[in-house]
Amino acid sequence: MKRRDFIVKGAFALGAVATSDLWLSKIVAGESAMLKNPLLDTYFQVSQEQIKKVLGAALAKGAEFADVFFEYRITSNLSFEEDMVKSARRGIVQGVGIRAVKGDQIGFAFSEELTLEKMTEAANAAAAIASDNTTKARIQPIGAFTPKNLYKINELATTADLNKKLECIKEANEAAKKYDPRIVRVNVGFNDEVKHIAYANSDGVYWEDSQPMFMFQTVCIAEQNGRRETGYTGGGGRIGLEYFNQKRKPSDIAKDAARLAVLNLSAVEIEAGLQTVVLGNSDSAVLLHEAVGHGLEADFNYKKLSNYSGRVGEKVASEQCTVVDEGLFENMRGTINVDDEGNSPQSTVLIENGILRGYMNDRISAKKLGVKSSGNGRRQAYNYPPMPRMTNTYLRNGKYSAEEILQSVKKGIYAKGFTGGNVDITKGDFTFSCSEAYLIEDGKITTPVKGATLVGNGPDVMTKVAMVGNDLKFTDGGWTCGKNGQMVPVGMGTPTVKVSEITVGGTKVKGKAE
Repeated sequence: MKRRDFIVKGAFALGAVATSDLWLSKIVAGESAMLKNPLLDTYFQVSQEQIKKVLGAALAKGAEFADVFFEYRITSNLSFEEDMVKSARRGIVQGVGIRAVKGDQIGFAFSEELTLEKMTEAANAAAAIASDNTTKARIQPIGAFTPKNLYKINELATTADLNKKLECIKEANEAAKKYDPRIVRVNVGFNDEVKHIAYANSDGVYWEDSQPMFMFQTVCIAEQNGRRETGYTGGGGRIGLEYFNQKRKPSDIAKDAARLAVLNLSAVEIEAGLQTVVLGNSDSAVLLHEAVGHGLEADFNYKKLSNYSGRVGEKVASEQCTVVDEGLFENMRGTINVDDEGNSPQSTVLIENGILRGYMNDRISAKKLGVKSSGNGRRQAYNYPPMPRMTNTYLRNGKYSAEEILQSVKKGIYAKGFTGGNVDITKGDFTFSCSEAYLIEDGKITTPVKGATLVGNGPDVMTKVAMVGNDLKFTDGGWTCGKNGQMVPVGMGTPTVKVSEITVGGTKVKGKAE
């Protein structure tokens, strides 16, 4: 797939919960599920002996590796519009994905039924990727390991009282409406999940994990003199309801959405052309994620599809740029205790002082490139195979303050928030739409602008990074990344960054007065 959709902000892939809320809360808080109540027994009723038979069937036609991925997910979704609950949903998803691997070829099948018969049928289908049944890989004895717990939770959203969630929603709704009389509509969403996973492969690896996620979001519409503008803000992560005490209250999220909607009522059109652009910290990391991060995923590189293919050790960015992918931050949206192939997440330096150091790998790409897996094998759900994906990707701090960076710009654009766009992976060409942007005049942020898009080439822009700030901040909203039809939650961060020039697309006719 050459051209891909831009990362989705506010989209939420929902998930799973337990038959016993008390037991589930203890697991997510850190109590080992492996000792007393294995997830394999509690949710899937599948024995290790059955798993061995399924793996054997997947290997039967000559595959060199096989794995099984069990998932049990409970989803919860509340939608509040026009001062009332518009929808309240709760559901369960269950199934198993079975993969057979031979070289870089993948045979994959899945089943929603967890009987030995149905799982064996799926394994036979996956095994068809290989046809040399004279050489069979041996199944190693299964040995369990317990991943570290990077998402300890005090009050799990999925098991919280419904009235408590509604209180949060109503608080946000009221705060947004009171922010400004020009706010004419408020939508609030509260989505959460817990996804239970059990995994085994033919190398003898077995692990279990319970992955929580919640997202709280507010959309506001402001109207003045027939003009309507929208503002969106969200927050969440692999965290519980303590988020509202530790980070942002529901009212704070709602006020920020209302602020954006009202701000955009006064935004002016912008003229197109090459401009100096200052990228604000936090949400501007979407440009790093899309225009650079995807090009550093190893499957694109061993297949020679990326602009970065075969360039390890070369200078690919300004010496001020060090880019890292790290799945180890507690409670962050892109954090994982273990990747979907049984590898521990790492802090992977991708670009160091402008020099390309490596890629994000899954099992297949790591073997192809002759390196260790970086713990980036991820999948959307049981009915998808894993592939190299980002976790939490960020640009490390530089030496400048945000004030110094702004003061260095006589005329330019300050881009703080983004909504949509797309990227060509093979070339790195991108188009991003700004949701919040301003003019910079004589070193100061001045008039808000609308209709601004950033157009350029990711690798080229990285060489034009002139200043990197010391105010690294990670995104708090619900960013969900799409690749090859799969969506996974991700985190990202950046300090304030000055790019010497980017093409800015605008809607203002040159020379026309406001």
